[in-house]
Amino acid sequence: MKFYSNILAICALAPVANAFMVQPPKTVTQPRAFQTQALKADNNYSYLGNLNADDTKSTSTTSKASSPSAAASIPKPSTGNSSLTSAKKSGDNTSTVEAFKTLPGTITVQGGALRTCSFDEAVDRVTVYLKTEGRPLNANVELWQGPDNTPQKMSVYLEDGSTRPFRATIESPGSSNAVAIRNTGQMEFPLTAGLEADMSGEESPAELLLADSQFRTVQGGAVYTTPFPPSVQSVQVALRSDGRPLNARVELLQGPNNNKQVMDIYTEDGYARPFYVIIDTPGNGNVVRIVNTATVEFPLTAAIEPYLVEDAADESNGPGGMLWS
Repeated sequence: MKFYSNILAICALAPVANAFMVQPPKTVTQPRAFQTQALKADNNYSYLGNLNADDTKSTSTTSKASSPSAAASIPKPSTGNSSLTSAKKSGDNTSTVEAFKTLPGTITVQGGALRTCSFDEAVDRVTVYLKTEGRPLNANVELWQGPDNTPQKMSVYLEDGSTRPFRATIESPGSSNAVAIRNTGQMEFPLTAGLEADMSGEESPAELLLADSQFRTVQGGAVYTTPFPPSVQSVQVALRSDGRPLNARVELLQGPNNNKQVMDIYTEDGYARPFYVIIDTPGNGNVVRIVNTATVEFPLTAAIEPYLVEDAADESNGPGGMLWS
């Protein structure tokens, strides 16, 4: 009888003893269809944004937001390679140094000073000339349109403002336009400035260059370089976007990391106000470098072609064309 009572006591304590034992985790197996839907929902969004749904939305939004000006297609690049034969010879055009001599009137801008020039609505574009007497040049050139509105501006650096003067064309559509030139250098470094107005009503030189030459698309953050032979005395550069803001830096190098001329450009509308500049390239080993300083969402179109070509390279500096720079 005592044996049976002990067995009953052990059976009564068995469920209670399970409470002091480690229980295995209870897993709930979800259906495979639910797991697949959850995985798709997680993949819709990532650190890059909505990769699946936003593509269709952005496509429809872009098609609705396209305007006649933005819808104008950029001319397709030519199939042939650009050659120096299309450039203008020295008899057909003049360098920036010679063009300075024919300006109707120039002014001297002292270091730290600001000079402005306003003009009529009939002026389609103005060409800005800057030079020094051989000293470095640091200046800011801005296009003003109304109060507190600067649709285009650029920062210019020249190592030698006499050998390589600055010559750029600024588009001025609309009214109430003015060009502001500020000498950001010291008092010991004055500069000479001049403006040339164009009221012909013809196409801008940037549009002509992009239409007749082989251009290239430079994505945001990309770098585009082009070397030129010694026979090229000056080059022309045109930058344009499809209507979005344009941020770029144009550099003239002569040797490794030897900047002779640097321009930081900002344009509010790169289609209505493209950037056009003529850069003098005396000597050997000249390279033009274009850097798109904007993000990847803002590509630009660049065209670089020789502007002034001499028939023979100048080797009067030394045997083999040696030249100190």
